[in-house]
Order: sequence, then C-alpha cells, then structure tokens
Amino acid sequence: MNTSIVGRQFELTESIKNYCNSAFEALSKYGLDIISIKAIISADERHGKKGFDLEFAINLAKKDTIVIRQKDKDLYAAIDLALDRASKVLRRHHDKLVTHKNSNDIKNSINTIDKEIIEGADEIVPTELELYKPMEVEEALNKLKDSGAQFYVFNDMDAKMRVIYKRNDGKFGLY
Repeated sequence: MNTSIVGRQFELTESIKNYCNSAFEALSKYGLDIISIKAIISADERHGKKGFDLEFAINLAKKDTIVIRQKDKDLYAAIDLALDRASKVLRRHHDKLVTHKNSNDIKNSINTIDKEIIEGADEIVPTELELYKPMEVEEALNKLKDSGAQFYVFNDMDAKMRVIYKRNDGKFGLY
C-alpha cells in the first residue's frame, strides 16, 4: 500500500505524519486490496477562525476511489473523524464481498456436505425436496400414504412450509 501525506499552507510535523500513518494502518484490518491512500491536509482560516481541512483519497482494486473530506478546528480530531468514516465505508465494502452469495460457492459447499459422512452415525443420504408448487393438505396426506414414509414436508397454499407425519396410534399429525 502506497501512502502519501501532503500539507498545504502549513508544515507537517513528524507527529502528524506518524498519526496519519497509524490511521492508514488501521484501515488495513479489513483485508481489502488497498492500492494507495493519500492524505491532503490544509490549514484554513476564514472569518478569523482557524481550522483544518482534511481529505483522504483511498484507491481500492476493482473499485472507484473513495474520497472523504473532513473539517475541524483540531487536526487530530479531523483525522479521527475521517478515519471513522473511512472505516465505515471499507467495512461495508468488506461485508458486501464476504456475504455476497455466489451460486458456485453454494453449489460447491452443498457437494462437499453431500459427500461427507458423519462418524458414529448411519450413512446419511441427502434428498431434494419437491417444493416446486404449493399443495393442499389432502394432497400431501395422499402422497404420504402412497410413499410409506414416516413424514412428508411440503408448502401449503399460504406458502408456509408444513410437515405431515404418521403418529403411533395410526392417525396423522400436521405442523
């Protein structure tokens, strides 16, 4: 990661440079491919009030440049506020990348689960549910009777997932 700190209309001290570099290192915790970070610090005096303008420009791989501008009377407070805002943006981008559901990853994880055999248990044979269309309870009851299975899972007409099962007394139950 390339870093650059520029001071406009005032001279940068080593403590300001070190503080900015520690802020840059804090942004690397998200594991994103940060190409470069540039900080431009300007002294600003308007209407007799002194202050600082701070601009962070963060270049990420495969993403547009993120620019964060912050103004404050205190330079260190401006750096902290800009760092908080940059952390929020980078965390959101990281969460988007991590939680994005890629269909190939899901299929691969399902295949590995199908092939895995649990030790100390009988072999588990995965089956796919026939949940293509909603059905009436009576239709599900007929399928359960025809199959000879202990229970049948289906979606009812209200799009609720239901389970119909055989009880020990010969009657049927419905969840």
